Amino acid sequence: MKLVFATHNKNKLKEVQALFPKDITLLSLDDIGCFEEIPETADTIDGNAILKANFVKEHYQMDCFADDTGLEVKALNGEPGVFSARYAGEQKDNEANINKVLKNLQDKENRSARFKTVIALNLNDHQLLFTGICEGIILKERKGEHGFGYDPVFQPNNFDKSFAEMELIEKSKLSHRGKALQNLIEYLAK
Repeated sequence: MKLVFATHNKNKLKEVQALFPKDITLLSLDDIGCFEEIPETADTIDGNAILKANFVKEHYQMDCFADDTGLEVKALNGEPGVFSARYAGEQKDNEANINKVLKNLQDKENRSARFKTVIALNLNDHQLLFTGICEGIILKERKGEHGFGYDPVFQPNNFDKSFAEMELIEKSKLSHRGKALQNLIEYLAK
């Protein structure tokens, strides 16, 4: 089976491919010749995943799935949320995004946060959503060299290290994306 994963992000593609069964070949947006940035104009994480999956289905007529992820920080009223990638501006700079979260949390006691991933699957003219959530806290400073995005400042509950200090396999088992993907993979295996 061939399935398009609606992403240009090589890190994300690598993370996802590691979890998929060998009989499912994942194609990126680059692999199908889609080099444009798909608009993410919805005001929810679910909505953005649906927009991306529908774009691929409409323009390329291929079965696909798309995800959207947001970091929701309790003391910041759920920010950055749907704006996680662009929290510090349209340039989507990970370091600037982390700096803004840390600055906004400086005088806050509560550092609880969660990552939420929603995957929209368009398969055989049906659409299904799969959600994964990982609860944790925002650290006061960066820790670790692995991962991407907010990984250096996010520490999942019941762990003493950040996502960026974990190897890919360990992170994938407990991460928001890993949980949503596990639900997707179980569905595809049926």
